[in-house]
Amino acid sequence: MPLSSSGVEEGDMKLEGMTLDAYQTAAAGTATGLAVGPASTVYCGLALAGEAGEAAEIVKKAWRNDGLTDGGDYTETMKLKLALELGDILWYVGAQARNIGYNLSQIALMNLEKLADRRARRVICDQGDDR
Repeated sequence: MPLSSSGVEEGDMKLEGMTLDAYQTAAAGTATGLAVGPASTVYCGLALAGEAGEAAEIVKKAWRNDGLTDGGDYTETMKLKLALELGDILWYVGAQARNIGYNLSQIALMNLEKLADRRARRVICDQGDDR
């Protein structure tokens, strides 16, 4: 199936089984006016914080307004809203990784290795970056 200008297969927006790197490449095709470089690194860093804040707002409002404090569960609408914000976060993570010369599979593998090391040293639940 041909790829659209965004790199996404036309007629198949689900792209079941897509790899992180394939997503990163397709998502890069949707960037407009966002060249790799210092300005893009700052922009993506700030955008990540903003998108994370939007995701946190959805969680906060669900907790405050919809009874999650009493053990309730997310409605399907709340799940969809949160999923869409997580997608925005993933887009900026991919863009920022590209800015610093990494692909998403490298970032994911590095994270798993870091967590495995922390678990092996029994510091996975400790505080701070240098555990």
